[in-house]
Amino acid sequence: MGEARMMEYNKTELMACAASRVLEDGRSVLVGTGLPIIAATLAQRLHAPDLLIVFEAGGIGPRIPMIPISVGDSRTFHRAAMAASMDYVMSLAQLGFIDYAFLGAAQIDPYGNLNTTVIGRHDRPKVRLPGSGGANDAGSLCRRTIILMRHDRRRFVEHLDFLTTPGYLTGPGARERAGLPAETGPHRVITQLGVMGFHPSSKRMMLLSVHPGVTVEDVVENTGFELLIPDEVSTTEPPTEAELRLLREEIDPAGIVIG
Repeated sequence: MGEARMMEYNKTELMACAASRVLEDGRSVLVGTGLPIIAATLAQRLHAPDLLIVFEAGGIGPRIPMIPISVGDSRTFHRAAMAASMDYVMSLAQLGFIDYAFLGAAQIDPYGNLNTTVIGRHDRPKVRLPGSGGANDAGSLCRRTIILMRHDRRRFVEHLDFLTTPGYLTGPGARERAGLPAETGPHRVITQLGVMGFHPSSKRMMLLSVHPGVTVEDVVENTGFELLIPDEVSTTEPPTEAELRLLREEIDPAGIVIG
């Protein structure tokens, strides 16, 4: 990443670039609508040409010409290795063949558990959310999940209003005791403030990097639980000119997501 970083960028573009850099060449990733498609396509075009992109609706291994408007858009099958179905894709996750999955959430707790069901009591909710969709399957079965969401105290909470998708549940060993595959679980949480991971022993969320212009104090103030802070916290690398040109000129020229 030695190119000059002369171009201005927004927070969504920074999140897309940070997420794309997590994805490795030769791996597979389950993506959903919006920012996950942007991040996966960017990775495939820059540093991970053999990244296998998998869509929940059945597109496996496509070469995305430009951003689809949904996971069932015909562009999710463009030059794909296979046009399958939702149950086939979920069976791949169950068999352990999907390395990464992108997730979003309304709430997240210290162990990476997610709520996309209700805010408030389940029987008398203040807000009813979309529900699980494929999120529980992805969070339960894919090897590593990458969570993309907005960072504030209403969303980063000590206790969820409802557990939709399991993270590390109550801590070390809890996933395995619940019958979930070993060595799976949340891997990264990427927000407009920084990048979080999870402590290898305690499984609690840990700050890894802050975005340019953001301080550790900013992240702590916007987190509703005790976030682990290591002795050294790096700064997220800004988007390169190559990344921004791909995002703006080829992947999302209409600014549907990054705009």
